[in-house]
Amino acid sequence: MEEGVIRLGVFAAAFLLFALLELVIPRRSESQERPKRWSTNLLLSLINTLMLRFALPFAAVSTAYWAQVEGFGLAHWFAIPPVIAGVIAFFFLDFSVWAMHVASHKIPFLWHMHKVHHTDPRFDVTTALRFHPLEIAVSMLWKVIIVALLGAPVLSVVIFEMVLNAAAMFNHANIKLSDKADRILRWVVVTPDMHRIHHSTRVKETDSNYGFNFPWWDRLFATYTQDPKGGQHNITFGLSEFQGREPRQLGWSLLLPFKALIYVRGWLSSRVNKDGTPRPD
Repeated sequence: MEEGVIRLGVFAAAFLLFALLELVIPRRSESQERPKRWSTNLLLSLINTLMLRFALPFAAVSTAYWAQVEGFGLAHWFAIPPVIAGVIAFFFLDFSVWAMHVASHKIPFLWHMHKVHHTDPRFDVTTALRFHPLEIAVSMLWKVIIVALLGAPVLSVVIFEMVLNAAAMFNHANIKLSDKADRILRWVVVTPDMHRIHHSTRVKETDSNYGFNFPWWDRLFATYTQDPKGGQHNITFGLSEFQGREPRQLGWSLLLPFKALIYVRGWLSSRVNKDGTPRPD
């Protein structure tokens, strides 16, 4: 309970801070369409929070507790000191989240869920909260596996989850940093200008800058883009095929992954005859 209260407090403080900074030092001055977009994005966040709380009790932190009690995972098998194990777990978890993000763009099953995040027609602090519940569930399962195999210390997992949430809100925020500050910070953390490129409709730019916490993985694996074509103020957000009003609607956002599956099923059905034989092209 105490851990949950602390995490909620950090989440609320980070959200309020970056939402306020968006009003004071916005990077882009166009309308953020807050009433409709924010209600959809915040409701998605609420649904995901309730799902993790009640439907997925074996979340990352709970798994860390289990590994500690059972002596399961690399940290316990090799008797790695808790501080060292915690540092290793923090950085490896960040790499794992980056790898999962890349996979979400490359594997169709995962992309159909992840594209809900990318259909947001604007880019601000609430975009960091816009994820489909199915994606959150799959991502949590991935983190649970990593935490268990590492035998990650409980404290390191709690800190990682809080930092990840705060960092995601920071690098999705519509705030302006000076060119010098952005240039320096990009060597240590993912900045808003860096991650904003990832939300471009240009496929080459979307297929880059996957990091949430650290920028090193993108630089190391050649998925880093320094600047968007046309500059920051000319980025068009979202996906080219979804530039209407629909992404602002909660129901549409929740149904989007299933619509893709229905389309694939219909397409496959159209390729065979009633007797099961394939139809000629």
